[in-house]
Amino acid sequence: MSARGDWLEANDRYLADGLARLRTVLFTRASGPAPVQSSPPGVIEVEEPAEGTQLAISLDDTAGGDAHVPALELLAERMELTDFERDILLLCIGMEMDTRWPALCADAQHDATKPFPTFGLAFAALEGPSWDAMSPQRPLRYWQLLDIHQPGTQPMIGAALMADERIVNFAKGMNYLDPRIAPLVMVLPSAALPASQEGVARSIATTLGQVPRGQPLPVVQLLGSDGASKRAVARAVADLMQAQGLELASDLLPASVAEQENLLRLWQRENQLLSLALLVAATDTQDEQGTPRLRRFLARAGGLTLVDVREPLASLGVDTIAIDVDKPTASEQRAAWKGVLGDGSDDHARQLAGHFDFDTGSIQRIAQAALGAVTQASPASAAVPTSGKSNQTGAPDLVAALWQGAIDRTRPALEGLAQRIEPKAGWADLKLPDAEKNLLQQIADQVAHRGTVYEDWGFRDRMNRGLAITALFAGESGTGKTMAAEVLANHLKLPLYRIDLSAVVSKYIGETEKNLARLFDAAEQGGAILFFDEADALFGRRSEVKDSHDRYANIEVNYLLQRLESFKGLAILATNMKGALDGAFLRRIRFVVNFPFPGVAERQAIWSSVFPAQAATNALDVARLARLALSGGSIQGIALNAAFMAARAGVQVGMPLLLQAAREEFRKLDKPVNEADFHVQGSGAST
Repeated sequence: MSARGDWLEANDRYLADGLARLRTVLFTRASGPAPVQSSPPGVIEVEEPAEGTQLAISLDDTAGGDAHVPALELLAERMELTDFERDILLLCIGMEMDTRWPALCADAQHDATKPFPTFGLAFAALEGPSWDAMSPQRPLRYWQLLDIHQPGTQPMIGAALMADERIVNFAKGMNYLDPRIAPLVMVLPSAALPASQEGVARSIATTLGQVPRGQPLPVVQLLGSDGASKRAVARAVADLMQAQGLELASDLLPASVAEQENLLRLWQRENQLLSLALLVAATDTQDEQGTPRLRRFLARAGGLTLVDVREPLASLGVDTIAIDVDKPTASEQRAAWKGVLGDGSDDHARQLAGHFDFDTGSIQRIAQAALGAVTQASPASAAVPTSGKSNQTGAPDLVAALWQGAIDRTRPALEGLAQRIEPKAGWADLKLPDAEKNLLQQIADQVAHRGTVYEDWGFRDRMNRGLAITALFAGESGTGKTMAAEVLANHLKLPLYRIDLSAVVSKYIGETEKNLARLFDAAEQGGAILFFDEADALFGRRSEVKDSHDRYANIEVNYLLQRLESFKGLAILATNMKGALDGAFLRRIRFVVNFPFPGVAERQAIWSSVFPAQAATNALDVARLARLALSGGSIQGIALNAAFMAARAGVQVGMPLLLQAAREEFRKLDKPVNEADFHVQGSGAST
């Protein structure tokens, strides 16, 4: 028999001996005959243990090293039960293990209406009675080892007692997480850590290991924005401390004080019965209502407790240590991507690590999905080893699948806070002077080669700030600012998101900063380009503080300044009121691209390319149309309106329809209309 089997057998004998002893006590109390030695079904057999027998091992996953102690004795030791309190608990356990127990209890109390254990029975029948066993501060009630059924005005001494199901199973040798806690927590996933994060985990475990035995462990605050990395580090700490790693979302903590207290007691009890490490995830749930609940729980939870927060929590009432947990370094991410792509793929790995910012677990999951997709699409080329490495040295289909997988992974986090723009415009569609086009090309080049400059050439090691690539697109409406953003996104093959101010800005204090934090974090991870249209509404000048609203508005602007400067991706601010922007933003912007109102030559180029090749047009005088002082956006709108009018009339798009649409555009913009500019001889359209 295995060591576990030997222990279970010995533990059963221990329980049988204890129940046999209590049966004798109950029979004696009832002045009945001696107990029958044969045991009916459902009753543990009483056997004398062999001389010198010891329990080989203890319960699975129990804390401590008491491998030879029976489960009930281990429970009594950890809960600090007296012998009398232990026997009360065993008296209640008997109800679950011996079918004769109800009759024995009724006879022993000389009351047929009480076929159950009571405190009164315990005081009368058991050795060493003590009234404080009934105290709410003593273990039986404090740790909820017993359920007391006390209807109405019945005195507690005569109330029915029942052993808690979790405790009964523990005594039987079955040690598992309390069913009332299990639905609230998740097991922390196991993940291979890069060297930088492994060092953090070992440092935490070393610090905790130096706490003297019997002293409470400090709460470990894991700081940073990447929850996945903090979960991986927490799991590694749990493994190093030989504990089971669990995660609890702080928004699941009860709101009422009574429910909080009940959860705390149950969790503290679990810490006595199991070796546990708990990570409380609180990154996105710190608010005026949730934070007090979180603080109270952390202050009293005990055991090995870690908390996932963005910034340190102060005044917890217990010792804490705060540790920064960063994502894997750029070189570690590059090595992870290279492990997927195989040897000879340095350039592709550098691009992936330069544009995206993932933990190693996410990289592995993206790689598995991409490898599966490539293999399924091309079974004949399934030369992908099971080790996860590709011997195709970065085959184009695999690189494309990895790139798209990295983009798709962060899309859900951005969708709620920003509007995805599908980039369709290319460099040929952009009608700008050469100087502005050259600036846009510089922006694209810096984004594409930031990994080389920042990481390979060491600029990131020498600079804490100023690494963000930010651009201001300034110009009137319709001059091509959004199109330019599309061109950059299309060229770089990166997602483009327009910031939805209604989803970001909140009237509740602190919520705007949280929304912006989630937005920037997700954009950094997925390499997304953030496009702040009408940026003056969000990046406006800070006002003089006259009331609390001004103060909090300035706090939001200050946060934006800091976050924009540390943003690792490309942020584009577009405005038609450059002067309305706060000067501090302008100092932090690397590129300023002015979009001038298009001249005649630019307008002619726009008119020449405004219609798709499939559109039916007839005798367009682009030179005359270019003389109309219109922006590119207005020209696009005129062409579209004329196309709809032509489709309705069943004719080709010609000058009469275009000039009619242009006249309407002038009126919409409150521009003076000179009818001579819109007059055309003849129909100008053909069927």
